[in-house]
Amino acid sequence: MDILQGNQHASPEEFYSSLKEKLEGHHDFPEDYLFKFIIPTDQAKLTEIYKVFDGIKFTLGNRESKNGKYTACNINAFVLDADQVVHIYREVAKIEGVILL
Repeated sequence: MDILQGNQHASPEEFYSSLKEKLEGHHDFPEDYLFKFIIPTDQAKLTEIYKVFDGIKFTLGNRESKNGKYTACNINAFVLDADQVVHIYREVAKIEGVILL
């Protein structure tokens, strides 16, 4: 699992706790939230990510890298609170090869 490369937090739990604090301080939930991921170009990986957003209103935009090896995946989803954002990041982080931005 890659979480924000260069992250100074010692563990994923500390990262998610810090993320939740920052989200609550900078966002007025409920609102649209932009999730960004980089994945190896693979339709199965995209499908796994889309499943995490099942039941959530979202729009998406994907762009392949110049050589086609990676895909940048941007998902703008309507979320209710910081806990939901953290939950989505936790679920996507379980997908092998995904980089969370």
